[in-house]
Amino acid sequence: MTDIEILDQMISDKAKVPMGVHNNKQSVTLIEDKVPDSRIEISGIPLNAIIIKIDSFPSPDFLFAGSKGECKRADYAIISESGNKKRILYIEMKRSKHLEKDIILQFKGAECVLAYCIKIADKFFHAQQLLKDYKPRFVTFYHTSIRKRKTRLTRKDLKHNSPEKMMKVQWPKRMQYNHLVGA
Repeated sequence: MTDIEILDQMISDKAKVPMGVHNNKQSVTLIEDKVPDSRIEISGIPLNAIIIKIDSFPSPDFLFAGSKGECKRADYAIISESGNKKRILYIEMKRSKHLEKDIILQFKGAECVLAYCIKIADKFFHAQQLLKDYKPRFVTFYHTSIRKRKTRLTRKDLKHNSPEKMMKVQWPKRMQYNHLVGA
């Protein structure tokens, strides 16, 4: 089984986001919890992909104190494989501008959720190499409910492969998946 098939089998349908197909590529409209007018459309997602609503997992605040931000999580992870390109795209959506340090903590928390999934795959699905060759990308969408300006991309580094180097997209309308993962 492929990594995507293992994740599809392992992750509850409640935590998966369905995609639609258009021109032999998938697309999705992501919506921020409790803010239904905060949305972003992403098109061109490879056919071999799964979208996990990371913040649908219960907060671990019953186990951890949360004093270092360890209970925070980003909104979504899109895990895809297209040819030799394997990517995990972590997504955080913000209706307005927020502190970067808080978003970094949310991305780190999302990485921990997937690390837990990797451990579950190892122990219960006998998949010791799950997501081993996948490269992470981190994108924050700001002003997701305001459509009055042109979409603006900023990033600190050519590769947004760590929470601290996240790509920032302001006033997004519709985004192409390849632009977000740096394909």
